[in-house]
Amino acid sequence: MVFGRKKRRITRLLIVEDEPLVAFDAEHFLTEEGFVVVATTDSVGEAIGHIIAPDKVDLVLVDLGLADGNGADVAHAARAEGIPALLVTGKPPHEIEAIALGCLSKPYPQRDLLAAIAAVEALLDGKTPRRLPPSLKLFQSAA
Repeated sequence: MVFGRKKRRITRLLIVEDEPLVAFDAEHFLTEEGFVVVATTDSVGEAIGHIIAPDKVDLVLVDLGLADGNGADVAHAARAEGIPALLVTGKPPHEIEAIALGCLSKPYPQRDLLAAIAAVEALLDGKTPRRLPPSLKLFQSAA
Protein backbone atom coordinates (compact mmCIF):
# COMPACT_ATOMS: atom_id res chain seq x y z
CA MET A 1 0.00 0.00 0.00
CA VAL A 2 1.53 3.28 -1.10
CA PHE A 3 -0.49 5.67 1.02
CA GLY A 4 -0.87 3.64 4.21
CA ARG A 5 -0.57 5.02 7.70
CA LYS A 6 2.86 5.23 9.27
CA LYS A 7 3.42 2.53 11.86
CA ARG A 8 3.03 4.11 15.27
CA ARG A 9 5.53 3.77 18.05
CA ILE A 10 2.84 4.76 20.54
CA THR A 11 -0.21 2.53 20.40
CA ARG A 12 -1.17 1.74 24.02
CA LEU A 13 -2.44 4.68 26.06
CA LEU A 14 -3.46 5.24 29.66
CA ILE A 15 -5.84 8.17 30.15
CA VAL A 16 -5.85 9.68 33.63
CA GLU A 17 -8.56 12.33 33.76
CA ASP A 18 -11.03 13.46 36.43
CA GLU A 19 -13.59 15.13 34.15
CA PRO A 20 -15.87 12.33 32.89
CA LEU A 21 -16.89 14.04 29.64
CA VAL A 22 -13.29 14.91 28.73
CA ALA A 23 -12.19 11.36 29.59
CA PHE A 24 -14.99 9.80 27.53
CA ASP A 25 -14.34 12.07 24.55
CA ALA A 26 -10.59 11.40 24.60
CA GLU A 27 -11.06 7.64 24.94
CA HIS A 28 -13.64 7.46 22.16
CA PHE A 29 -11.66 9.71 19.81
CA LEU A 30 -8.34 7.95 20.36
CA THR A 31 -9.90 4.52 19.94
CA GLU A 32 -11.47 5.65 16.66
CA GLU A 33 -7.99 6.83 15.58
CA GLY A 34 -6.59 3.32 16.11
CA PHE A 35 -5.02 3.62 19.55
CA VAL A 36 -5.59 1.04 22.28
CA VAL A 37 -6.79 2.73 25.44
CA VAL A 38 -5.66 0.33 28.15
CA ALA A 39 -7.69 2.16 30.78
CA THR A 40 -9.30 5.46 31.63
CA THR A 41 -9.26 6.41 35.29
CA ASP A 42 -9.53 9.39 37.62
CA SER A 43 -7.60 7.70 40.43
CA VAL A 44 -3.90 8.09 41.22
CA GLY A 45 -3.76 4.61 42.75
CA GLU A 46 -5.50 2.90 39.85
CA ALA A 47 -3.32 4.75 37.32
CA ILE A 48 -0.14 3.69 39.11
CA GLY A 49 -1.46 0.11 39.13
CA HIS A 50 -1.67 0.21 35.33
CA ILE A 51 1.77 1.83 35.08
CA ILE A 52 3.50 -0.89 37.09
CA ALA A 53 1.54 -3.74 35.46
CA PRO A 54 3.57 -6.18 33.36
CA ASP A 55 1.68 -5.24 30.17
CA LYS A 56 3.13 -1.75 29.73
CA VAL A 57 1.52 1.27 28.16
CA ASP A 58 3.38 3.45 25.65
CA LEU A 59 2.18 6.84 26.88
CA VAL A 60 0.30 8.21 29.87
CA LEU A 61 -2.00 11.18 29.25
CA VAL A 62 -2.44 12.67 32.70
CA ASP A 63 -4.40 15.55 34.18
CA LEU A 64 -2.93 17.25 37.25
CA GLY A 65 -6.12 17.54 39.29
CA LEU A 66 -7.49 14.09 40.09
CA ALA A 67 -10.19 12.70 42.36
CA ASP A 68 -7.77 11.34 44.94
CA GLY A 69 -4.59 13.34 44.49
CA ASN A 70 -2.20 14.99 42.11
CA GLY A 71 -1.49 13.78 38.58
CA ALA A 72 2.16 14.71 39.14
CA ASP A 73 2.39 11.55 41.28
CA VAL A 74 1.19 9.54 38.28
CA ALA A 75 3.76 11.23 36.02
CA HIS A 76 6.51 10.47 38.57
CA ALA A 77 5.49 6.80 38.63
CA ALA A 78 5.45 6.65 34.84
CA ARG A 79 8.90 8.20 34.64
CA ALA A 80 10.22 5.68 37.18
CA GLU A 81 8.95 2.88 34.91
CA GLY A 82 10.44 4.47 31.78
CA ILE A 83 7.02 5.39 30.37
CA PRO A 84 6.61 8.87 28.89
CA ALA A 85 3.87 11.09 30.27
CA LEU A 86 2.12 14.01 28.65
CA LEU A 87 0.25 16.38 30.92
CA VAL A 88 -3.21 17.26 29.66
CA THR A 89 -4.48 19.91 32.02
CA GLY A 90 -6.15 23.25 32.41
CA LYS A 91 -3.94 24.08 35.38
CA PRO A 92 -0.64 25.82 34.73
CA PRO A 93 2.16 23.33 35.34
CA HIS A 94 4.79 24.46 37.84
CA GLU A 95 8.00 22.62 38.60
CA ILE A 96 6.95 19.51 36.71
CA GLU A 97 9.03 19.84 33.59
CA ALA A 98 11.33 17.07 34.79
CA ILE A 99 8.53 14.48 34.99
CA ALA A 100 6.70 14.93 31.69
CA LEU A 101 7.60 15.45 28.05
CA GLY A 102 5.20 18.34 27.73
CA CYS A 103 1.83 19.82 28.51
CA LEU A 104 -1.28 20.01 26.34
CA SER A 105 -3.44 22.81 27.71
CA LYS A 106 -7.19 22.36 28.03
CA PRO A 107 -9.43 23.05 26.31
CA TYR A 108 -7.91 21.77 23.08
CA PRO A 109 -9.28 20.59 19.72
CA GLN A 110 -9.07 16.83 19.16
CA ARG A 111 -6.59 17.31 16.31
CA ASP A 112 -4.22 18.91 18.85
CA LEU A 113 -4.32 15.73 20.93
CA LEU A 114 -3.23 13.71 17.89
CA ALA A 115 -0.54 16.26 17.05
CA ALA A 116 0.71 16.14 20.65
CA ILE A 117 0.99 12.34 20.54
CA ALA A 118 2.83 12.62 17.20
CA ALA A 119 5.23 15.15 18.77
CA VAL A 120 5.93 12.76 21.65
CA GLU A 121 6.59 9.97 19.12
CA ALA A 122 9.07 12.22 17.30
CA LEU A 123 10.87 13.03 20.55
CA LEU A 124 11.06 9.34 21.47
CA ASP A 125 12.54 8.64 18.03
CA GLY A 126 15.17 11.36 18.60
CA LYS A 127 13.63 13.68 16.03
CA THR A 128 12.38 17.24 16.18
CA PRO A 129 8.59 17.37 15.95
CA ARG A 130 7.37 18.94 12.70
CA ARG A 131 4.36 20.92 13.80
CA LEU A 132 3.33 21.68 17.32
CA PRO A 133 -0.24 22.64 18.09
CA PRO A 134 -0.59 26.01 19.85
CA SER A 135 -1.97 24.29 22.96
CA LEU A 136 1.16 22.11 23.38
CA LYS A 137 4.28 23.12 25.26
CA LEU A 138 7.23 20.75 25.13
CA PHE A 139 9.62 20.93 28.05
CA GLN A 140 13.25 21.56 27.11
CA SER A 141 14.53 19.19 29.80
CA ALA A 142 12.75 16.28 28.09
CA ALA A 143 13.53 17.19 24.46
